[in-house]
Amino acid sequence: MSSALIAALILPVAGAAFAQDATKPDAEAPATETTTAATSLETVTVTGSRIGRDTFTSVSPLQVITREETTLAGFNSAAGALQSTAVTGGSAQINNAYGGFVTNGGPGANTLGLRGMDPTRTLILLNGRRVAPAGSRGSVGSADLNVLPTSMIDRVEVLKDGASSIYGSDAVAGVVNIITRKNLNGFSAEAQYNVTEDGGGDETRYSLSWGKTSDRFSISGSFEAYDRDELTLGDRDWTRCNTYYRRTVNAVTGEVGAWGSADPIDYMTGKPKCYPAGNSAGVNGVTINTIGTNLRTGVGAPGATGTTFNRWRPNAAITTGLPGFEGVGGGSTTDLNVRDTFDPRTLNRSLISPVEVKTGFVQGAFDLQTLGNAEAYFEVLANRRESSQTGFKQLSLDYARGSILLPASLQTAQSQAAPTETTNGRPLGVRAFIGAGNDKNSQTVDFWKATGGLRGDFVFTDWHYDFMVSKSRSDSDYTFESFLIDRMSRSLDVVAAPGGGFVCRDPSGGCVAAPALSSAVIGGQLPQTWRNYVYQPVTGNTLYEESTVNFSIDGPLFALPYGEVRGAFGLEYRKAKIDDTPPLDSINNNLLGLTSAAPTRGTDSVKEIYGEIEVPLLSGLKGAEELVLNASARYTDYKSYGGDHTYKIGGLWTPVSWLTFRASYGTSYRAPALFEQFLGGTSGFIASGNDPCSDLAANDPSIALLANCAAEGLAPGYLSTNSVKVITAGGAEQGLKAETSKNFTTGIILQPEFSKSFGDLSFAVDYYKIEVENGVSRAGGGEILQRCYNDPEFRTGGGFCRLVDARTPGTNALTVHDSYVNLATDRVRGLDFTVRYVRDIGPGTLRSTLQATHFLEQSSKLFAEDELDDYNGNVGSPSYTATLDTTYEWKKWKVRYGLEWVDATQSYGFYGVDRATAPYKMHTEDYFLSHLSTQYKWDKWSVTGGVRNLFGADPKVISHSGAYNRVGNAPLYSGYDYVGRTFFMNVQADF
Repeated sequence: MSSALIAALILPVAGAAFAQDATKPDAEAPATETTTAATSLETVTVTGSRIGRDTFTSVSPLQVITREETTLAGFNSAAGALQSTAVTGGSAQINNAYGGFVTNGGPGANTLGLRGMDPTRTLILLNGRRVAPAGSRGSVGSADLNVLPTSMIDRVEVLKDGASSIYGSDAVAGVVNIITRKNLNGFSAEAQYNVTEDGGGDETRYSLSWGKTSDRFSISGSFEAYDRDELTLGDRDWTRCNTYYRRTVNAVTGEVGAWGSADPIDYMTGKPKCYPAGNSAGVNGVTINTIGTNLRTGVGAPGATGTTFNRWRPNAAITTGLPGFEGVGGGSTTDLNVRDTFDPRTLNRSLISPVEVKTGFVQGAFDLQTLGNAEAYFEVLANRRESSQTGFKQLSLDYARGSILLPASLQTAQSQAAPTETTNGRPLGVRAFIGAGNDKNSQTVDFWKATGGLRGDFVFTDWHYDFMVSKSRSDSDYTFESFLIDRMSRSLDVVAAPGGGFVCRDPSGGCVAAPALSSAVIGGQLPQTWRNYVYQPVTGNTLYEESTVNFSIDGPLFALPYGEVRGAFGLEYRKAKIDDTPPLDSINNNLLGLTSAAPTRGTDSVKEIYGEIEVPLLSGLKGAEELVLNASARYTDYKSYGGDHTYKIGGLWTPVSWLTFRASYGTSYRAPALFEQFLGGTSGFIASGNDPCSDLAANDPSIALLANCAAEGLAPGYLSTNSVKVITAGGAEQGLKAETSKNFTTGIILQPEFSKSFGDLSFAVDYYKIEVENGVSRAGGGEILQRCYNDPEFRTGGGFCRLVDARTPGTNALTVHDSYVNLATDRVRGLDFTVRYVRDIGPGTLRSTLQATHFLEQSSKLFAEDELDDYNGNVGSPSYTATLDTTYEWKKWKVRYGLEWVDATQSYGFYGVDRATAPYKMHTEDYFLSHLSTQYKWDKWSVTGGVRNLFGADPKVISHSGAYNRVGNAPLYSGYDYVGRTFFMNVQADF
């Protein structure tokens, strides 16, 4: 079997095998068709090894994605292509749909994690050199795919195997190496437009690339602009009305109703209530257009029960009880959603956040004709991302007891004896829940990376050297809008004005008096002058810097009967610094209803020495067409966490021409990222509904949950009115340890020899297992509470309850510690399948590649004594995913059909509920996406057009169960297409 044919299996997607000259590791080489033997096999390197070799074979599984493939598939950015199911195996990724959620890297960042693992465990390289983290806020620790120069990418090599001993500590789950185009001559222009059928979320990219190559030098570069329009909740039918999507279950007969039959009805419209307030993650409404008081007697609103209430809605027709108001909460069985919770402006929220990205890239090399044919080289990457998100703001406006801003009927109201942040030391009288309209969150991230180096040959030897220095810097300003506590307090401390109305008691600083409580104010009609005074944009800054120095050598060590033993050795030093300064008002805890945050500041450095050898044991023998052993080792010494060694050993055996076996085993050692170590203490709040003991009757509680809540003296009818405080901090001071892992991969490659008329058929299957010990992560405040309160041993059993403080006496408020901790174990196991078929049919050639990933296990546990929780197959973590890529090429034409499949998922077993009788839908059906495109090339032009999501498949639907975040009624999961049917066209021209 030819080396190129082996490459067709090891590099299953590319359709071509690529080589790199060992003396110039990132230089471009021509593609070699996989159906013919290579005409020239010079020494090459591939991602996953630092050793130049004379074949294209690889001990570890490697996937290659070419520039032409991504264009034909309709991707308009490197981020989109890399986060696709074909690369990620269906594991969830952080993309522009996560703008309203707290994510590492901040809103607008796009990151990549292989094998279902965190992005900090996947290494991103650009031409074999690491891409430093970029983003905003304190949790910056992974490369942002937005910085990549899409127009200059020639191909992407994805190593789906651990390689910490070769590349460094963060190559735990795999390595993604982006290779840029070289040896360009002249100019090329490219434009692509992706337009959605239903509007919103359109993508536009323009780029200009250029280059000049001569005998002694080459220089090339590009500039591109990428824009993505905002897609809002109101732009799609399936996001316009988020509901519980639950079903009725008859406790006596067991009869179940249709999905949605148990949804609360909006008594104003008689239809299911959109965006209800809910009681935990997954229902995205807020309580608005109501006020809160102490329990008072009054008239109930339609749907309310009882005669005493503590939540009220304006109704001018009410003249008894509390005149002007009807009761919507606090009655004996009043449904939470009797309240008014929906404001049409909530549909202005971002479903896909808009972004503008501008990227410049220049690379070059110059032959010095000295120092062993040395070549000086450089790269400069500069990138600016401007992204934003639209949200919806709820204002809790607190009026002190007896405030002259209250109507006479509410002067004596007292919701609680304790003062709040804005009642100026007086008891809380009335709290108004107001829909304050849309707010904006924006980020500007400036990133640059400069690299310079010298590479060449040692005189009189076959050894090569490479010395490289690199510096990266990410500088981000992030701005968001907030009500300021000090201004709010001052505006609520008022006296009567001589001519009528109210003025601030302390008029300094341009104080504007708060509005008197009225139906208009409760309905969100706030005086603009007052809003301008109390509602302000605040800005923070995040700086992340990384410097790298590397020196490496490679060449032959000695000769064996079946080839040369080759080696590669090197030294590397890296230093990183993070400095996140939140807005001053955030540091001073002056943001009403938002988190406080301390600065995140810290540095770390690492010194490493590494080596790799490859031994050709046998070759060209019966039963051993090829037998190769590869071994590598690295010693890593962190300034923060000390030193440890890692290693990897692997082999490739081809007993007969049509059969190849490969296997590797390796270890890793990863010190926590800077933000995991030094994140400034941040106190935030999650909704009161996250209290597991709140509103138990509506949530089908487990036996353990009922018992644990009762043990704290809480009745089944307990309804929490206190937000849950969540304290997050870096783990350095809490003794956070470095994480270690083990990675095992083994595979079989089959290429039976058929007649030429049948075509070429290839098959490969790889088994992988990654086990991380002392893994660094956060469990999440809601997750900690659910696991603690559903634990039969509760607070006596340790586990997650260690992270939950005892309830505050009097209020029963909860405080959760969700800092970075060492997860005892993170484990993934699975199988990768690749089937590739190539055949000449008619006037052209058919190429078809089927890739499938089957996760056998995706499990974790927080403490050593806990049992592993396997979430494989749960919602958002499918067991199976697959992609089919079929292309027919003839003359100047190409036609492609692509298919993506995400397996059905279900979480009933994980949460211990009966699927047949559960009131909520915790499963999704099989999900299919089809794509169709065509390409025509002539002279120096090419045009590509097509449709993504050909049949307009919507995301699958689940119920609000408190277990998952949702978008509309769909899971928040990157494997689903939120945009819908999209048409695209790409035009390229060379000059």
